[in-house]
Amino acid sequence: MLCVGGEALIDLVPAADALPGELGALAPLPGGGPYNVAIALGRLGSPVSFLSRVSTDTFGDALVDRLRRSGVDVSLVQRGDEPTTLAVAGIGPDGSARYSFHVEATADRLVADPGELGPDVTIVSLGTLSLVLEPGASTYETVLRRHSARGGLVVVDPNIRAAMITDPDAYRARFTSWLPDIGLLKLSVEDAAWLAGDPGDRAGLEDDLEDTVRGWLAAGPAAAVLTRGADGLVALTADGDRIEVPTVPAVVVDTIGAGDTVHGALLHWLEKAGMGNPSGVREIDADGWRAALEFAARAASVTVSRAGAEPPYAAELGLHS
Repeated sequence: MLCVGGEALIDLVPAADALPGELGALAPLPGGGPYNVAIALGRLGSPVSFLSRVSTDTFGDALVDRLRRSGVDVSLVQRGDEPTTLAVAGIGPDGSARYSFHVEATADRLVADPGELGPDVTIVSLGTLSLVLEPGASTYETVLRRHSARGGLVVVDPNIRAAMITDPDAYRARFTSWLPDIGLLKLSVEDAAWLAGDPGDRAGLEDDLEDTVRGWLAAGPAAAVLTRGADGLVALTADGDRIEVPTVPAVVVDTIGAGDTVHGALLHWLEKAGMGNPSGVREIDADGWRAALEFAARAASVTVSRAGAEPPYAAELGLHS
């Protein structure tokens, strides 16, 4: 069993047919990095539960219903009458998304510690706003350290939203403190650059930034998977391997949820391959990582071909769920 913890929110995505100078309609679409990862896992057929606090408002009801319909266990979902977090998305000409967030006193920030997870939970996945916004961030950090202490695999995707991080140096220090408890890092090159203190210029990232990531691996994680947009995926291992695969060609509608789909697909591959523990991740060889990355790239190519975070179902990838 996998457990994904973090925020569930509503992405307000602009309609593509807005007239020049007009804002146009905003379509409410379910989202949130961890929520998308859980949806991806459920649709691919992995046994997965979602840990969060979700509003009892109309948006929250829709979010929980979609989890159930996607095969996600909602027994760890807490409910509250606080409002649902909203993320207003802007879509660039290349389909890339940028966000502004409305997070004050929202339900997901108030998640309570669930206590010890069941003995069947092998992988815990965390990330995005849930590791930034208090008091929930401290709750998820407790879950992270507790699961690591019992020998479970912890996977983290920082999925940096810089505008929401009021003290970058403190967050970078906190991220570094998690590394001994993380088995697998998943992050974009932009995330890695921000965490390394880079202002965000991608020039030269292939050399300097990968050295930085290898420094993080020396502190604990067995591997890191970097998403590089149209340039594909790279896995770096603590043993010094570097495995790269290209993206799968697709007609891009938008990139919302693409990185989350990569994350979910990687977790699905690990679970199906019997590598859902820290020692298992360390045993994956170059061929194994190439297979995992190619599967993740194929899954992401489906997500980017449609509006919003809509990860594929197993049948869409020719899998038996």
